[in-house]
Amino acid sequence: MFVLAIGISYRTAPLEERERLAFSAAELPAALALVRQRLGAGVILTTCNRTELYLTPEKDDGPTQPLVELLAAARGVAAPPDLSPFYVLRQEEAVRHLYRVAAGIDSMVLGEAQILGQVRDALAAAVEAGSLNAVLSRLFHTAIRVGKRVRSETEIGRCKASIGSTAVTLARKILGGLDGCTVLVISAGESGKLTVKGLTESGVSRILVTNRTYQRARSLAAKLGGEAVPFAELAQALAAADIVISSTGAKRFVVGPREVQAALAGRQGRPLLFVDIAVPRDIDPSVRSLPGVHLFDIDDLQEMGRPDSQEHQREVDKVEALIEEEVGRFMAWWRLLDIVPVISGLRQQAEAIRRAELDRTLRRLPKLSEGERERIEAMTAAIVKKLLHQPITRLREEPDGQRYSEPLRELFGLTEDGS
Repeated sequence: MFVLAIGISYRTAPLEERERLAFSAAELPAALALVRQRLGAGVILTTCNRTELYLTPEKDDGPTQPLVELLAAARGVAAPPDLSPFYVLRQEEAVRHLYRVAAGIDSMVLGEAQILGQVRDALAAAVEAGSLNAVLSRLFHTAIRVGKRVRSETEIGRCKASIGSTAVTLARKILGGLDGCTVLVISAGESGKLTVKGLTESGVSRILVTNRTYQRARSLAAKLGGEAVPFAELAQALAAADIVISSTGAKRFVVGPREVQAALAGRQGRPLLFVDIAVPRDIDPSVRSLPGVHLFDIDDLQEMGRPDSQEHQREVDKVEALIEEEVGRFMAWWRLLDIVPVISGLRQQAEAIRRAELDRTLRRLPKLSEGERERIEAMTAAIVKKLLHQPITRLREEPDGQRYSEPLRELFGLTEDGS
């Protein structure tokens, strides 16, 4: 069994390519069911920056294309013809990568805290779908532990420039100030809520909330301190807004040129700022060409907010050192998975031989006292223990446990489970 990860991220592909394989929370159960059916076990980690599949194949040299096709089939889209944006990570590389993701140092926004919750969500979804095995469970639980350690033992969390703070900076620059401005929220996940909160704290005076389901709009408006607007009145709400925050999780564009052009007619030249946090995107990119419209998607915001300083690099170095320590722990545990059955089998086989020979010998010596029998028992147990000590120690200490475990299975006639 091997640990393997295949994925696509902001480092390898632009947003328009990533969004084709971005799974919503509602889509994950069916996707994981397909993964379980085809692969036996797997975990899908999907965020605005990445979609990754973690699995434990029997061999680590299989082709990439079937796994990409599986992700595409799970998402209900055609498999991409170009596999170059996809990366495949094996063993330590896969473990180290997930730990870096959970620690927030593989994100566009260095030190972001939200990613740790997304790793938890990926684990919870796999548990619910029954697509988890012992290795993947250990991998994701330790990744969560790494994320917690990083945030408690380093200052990496202070390095981040949040999406919300970046949106506030943009709004001030484009609108000249936020006092008296109106924000329109077209649904919102956690990032969207934090963005709205940042804008409110910076002077925005009015919040409008809309959703295709009016009851959800009312519920979100109550949480944000805003006013619910029926989705049928989206054009009027766009006309009244100065800033639009959108994060719906819809598969298609929610706002396009037609709706924006209708809104612009009643704005008397006032600029309109769109902050599209959704993946897939909610706002049609073509609205950028309309006069007075400013559109920023998740990649724009995160790239603008990425810090770069020696202080930040020092914290990253601390995180990397912590991660290497944890990767070593995981790989030591993983190696034991293969050798524990061999060790157990050797001990069981040796003990069975010792016991059989001891019983036969003691039957031939009926006049021995109880104390003499106990001394012979102890002597034979000590011989077996000393004989096995060296090979068992070498098995445990060898970085590649299979170097010895496979020959030992053959030499001593042990089965795969060590018996």
